[in-house]
Amino acid sequence: MGKKKNKKNRIGVVYSTNPEYDYDYEQEQDQDALPAQQQKLRVLLDRKKRKGKEVTLITGYVGPEDDLKDLGKFLKSKCGVGGSVKDGEIIVQGDQRDQVVSLLQEKGYSNTKKSGG
Repeated sequence: MGKKKNKKNRIGVVYSTNPEYDYDYEQEQDQDALPAQQQKLRVLLDRKKRKGKEVTLITGYVGPEDDLKDLGKFLKSKCGVGGSVKDGEIIVQGDQRDQVVSLLQEKGYSNTKKSGG
């Protein structure tokens, strides 16, 4: 009985009177990362919800969150600016589109395109 199970992950089960009942927890399945050549990344300039400040937004990454964080860290360090990784997107401060596209293409993400205005 040393196992602690997170009760918040019990979707649809309120109570069971069966003493033999053991809830099957849904396991989060990590997506396998697509190879760099197959990633369809979009690099765009965004000002929405940022008080008019420009950020470079990289979207379209398919893979685990840890790999996305590593890629974000690489891009931020090479551009010499701050940023963050959240909701499956990489945010790099400032208008760094040209530099980000060239860095991603050097890293093997050949299907990277600038998007938007």
